[in-house]
Amino acid sequence: MNIYCVGGAVRDRLLGLPVKDHDWVVVGSTPEAMAEQGFLPVGKDFPVFLHPETREEYALARTERKTARGYKGFSVYASPDVTLEQDLLRRDFTVNAIAEDREGNLIDPHGGIADLHAGILRHVSAAFNEDPVRILRGARFAARFGFSIAPQTLTLMRDMVSNGEVDALVPERVWQELARALMEKHPSRFFDTLRSCGALGSIMPEIDALFGVPQVAKYHPEIDCGLHTMLVVDDAALHDYALEVRFAALTHDLGKATTPADILPRHIGHELRSVERVKTLTERLRATGECRDLALLAARFHGDIHRAMELRADTVIRLFQSADAWRRPARFEQLLQACASDARGRWGSEQAPYPQAEYLLQLLTIARTVNAGEIARLCKDKGTIPAAVQLARINSIETTVKKQREASNA
Repeated sequence: MNIYCVGGAVRDRLLGLPVKDHDWVVVGSTPEAMAEQGFLPVGKDFPVFLHPETREEYALARTERKTARGYKGFSVYASPDVTLEQDLLRRDFTVNAIAEDREGNLIDPHGGIADLHAGILRHVSAAFNEDPVRILRGARFAARFGFSIAPQTLTLMRDMVSNGEVDALVPERVWQELARALMEKHPSRFFDTLRSCGALGSIMPEIDALFGVPQVAKYHPEIDCGLHTMLVVDDAALHDYALEVRFAALTHDLGKATTPADILPRHIGHELRSVERVKTLTERLRATGECRDLALLAARFHGDIHRAMELRADTVIRLFQSADAWRRPARFEQLLQACASDARGRWGSEQAPYPQAEYLLQLLTIARTVNAGEIARLCKDKGTIPAAVQLARINSIETTVKKQREASNA
C-alpha cells in the first residue's frame, strides 16, 4: 500500500499558499484492508475513508467511466491494481493532478507544475467534458488564482454548454460554487470565465442579461451594467465583506436588464424589477435565507440610501422600518456596505468615501434612543402607540438634522 498527498494541498504548497486540508490517495489497498487499520468508511459513491486520528480523507485510487448526463453519471472502479497515474488522469486540471509521496517527491505526469508557473488552467484529458461541475470549478479557480483558461480547455467548456451538459447542473452545486467564488479575491473573474464559454446565460441568465445594458451616464457612460456589477462585487471583495454583502452587491441591479427602452437612460423604477428578479434567482439557486433577504433589501433600497442626505425624516424612518433596522442593526450595516460597494463600482473609486453610511447609522442610533416604553405609558389610547413612537423618532431625526445644518452654515 502506497499513500500520496494529492490535489489542492500539493498545488497550494507549490504556490506558497497556506494549506488548509490534505487529500490522500491510497494505491494498492482494499476497503477491507483500510477498515482493518482503523479507517472509517464515509464514501457513498466510491471508497473514501477518514483517518482514525487526523480525520483527513483517504480515497482508494480509482478510475471513472461516464454513464449518464450530469456530474453524478459515472461508474467508479476502485481496485488495488489501479495505479497512481490512472487516478491522476481522471482529475480536472493539471494543476490539481500533482501528487507527492511520503519522501516529498513530486509525481507530475501531466505538466501541472509548469502550468502553475505559467498561470494556466488546462484540462488533464478529454474526459474533462464529462463533468459540468468542472466549468464552475475552472471559473472559481480563475477567480482565486487569477489564472487563464487554456484555449483547448475553453473549447471543451464551450462544447459542454452547446451540447446541453451544463444544463444538468443541480442548483445546490451551482450555489455552492457561486458562494465560494464570491469569497475569492477577484469574484468578477468567475463570471468573466463563465461568459467566455457561454455558460453564464444558462446558469445565471439574470447576471448575463446585464452586459450590454447602458449604465447611468452621469457616472461612466463607457461602463455597462454588467461591467459595473463586476466592479461592485470586486469592491465588496476588496473590503472583505461577508458573503451576504457580496451576493447583494452582485444582484442589486438585476432589474436594469428589463427596464423599458424609453426610460432606460434613467432606469426609472428598476428597483422593484430588481426585487422580482432577485426572488427568481435565489429561489432557483436555493440561496441561503440570509443572502436572499439582504439581496432583496439592497435591490429595493440602494437608490434611497444613495440619496440619504436628501431624504425627509419620515422617509428615513420608513427605510429603517422596512429594513427591520430596529431589531437587526448589524444586517442594516451590511446593507450599507453593499450600497457603498455599489457607489464605488467605478474605475479608480475603490477608496472613495461613502458618507451616507455614517449619516444613516447616526440617525439610526438617535432614533433608537426614543423610549417607546415611556411613550406607551403616556398614551391613554393604546391604539395610538405605534404612531406616537414613529412621530417621536421622526422628531428626533429632524432635530438632529436641523442642528447639523445650522452648524455647517455657521
